[in-house]
Amino acid sequence: MPPLTNSTATSADVHQSNKGIAFGAGAYVIWGMFPAFWPLLAPAGSTEILAHRIAWSLAFMVLVTAVLGRWSGLRRLSRRGWLMVAAASALIAANWGVYIYAVNTGHVVEAALGYFINPLVSVVLGVLVLRERLRGLQYAALAIAVAAVVVLAVDYGRLPWISLVLACSFGLYGLIKKTVPLDATSSLTAESMVLGPVAIGYLVWLGGAGTFLDHGFGHAALLASTGLVTAVPLMLFGAGARRVPLTTMGMLQYLAPILQFAWGVFVAHEPMPASRWFGFAMVWAALAVFTLDALRSRRRSRLLAPIE
Repeated sequence: MPPLTNSTATSADVHQSNKGIAFGAGAYVIWGMFPAFWPLLAPAGSTEILAHRIAWSLAFMVLVTAVLGRWSGLRRLSRRGWLMVAAASALIAANWGVYIYAVNTGHVVEAALGYFINPLVSVVLGVLVLRERLRGLQYAALAIAVAAVVVLAVDYGRLPWISLVLACSFGLYGLIKKTVPLDATSSLTAESMVLGPVAIGYLVWLGGAGTFLDHGFGHAALLASTGLVTAVPLMLFGAGARRVPLTTMGMLQYLAPILQFAWGVFVAHEPMPASRWFGFAMVWAALAVFTLDALRSRRRSRLLAPIE
């Protein structure tokens, strides 16, 4: 087999990068369209939907793990590793539960705000937990974001707790996931194994008060599909993250809250008074400053990197 030329290698890199962008964009577009999906599961309540999501995710991920032969990583996982998985499972369950509740009670815009500010929360967690140092523009972005939350709190007449819970729970989830020595598929399987028995127990306890058996085949199929709908974007995200830099994935992540925000405003017609637009504009300004800083930092690192 002839060796790869520079042009061939570059073409292969571009192909992998394009695939990574497509995978990442696919994941975030699916996440962004979830506000259209969860209301289809009515009359099931938020807790029942969450339990089905976890239970059917377990069934789907066990099948995927068996097909891919990924059990060895789970068997080697230490006791501390399983504790980290349990903590991550609790956080993502809280995140999904609040998100489903938000969508099904007419708070899609507030939920979108949570995912807009999530990158900034991750920066704060990096400072508080990992002792990372902030750069000047990062300080500016955080100051604008805090001011935006104050403006929105005045507008809502309360703290935007849905946004804050979603941002903080997902930020902590991402932080803990960095400590779990598993690939994306095995990690999701482990989380499902931790939460699955609890979810199944809840559904058994719910019994006839649940909606799975009493609203036709279509409703039951939709509830069962929550496992697949949950797992597919996570797998696409994992495939994308392996092929493109984290900076690129960071740019793509705004697709989800943009689509959620658009759904809440233009489809669900949630109220958006001028003061709320102003608060969101401040959040977007903070993200613009944050993104500019990330791009400058990456460019500086590439310029300072030794040439091989």
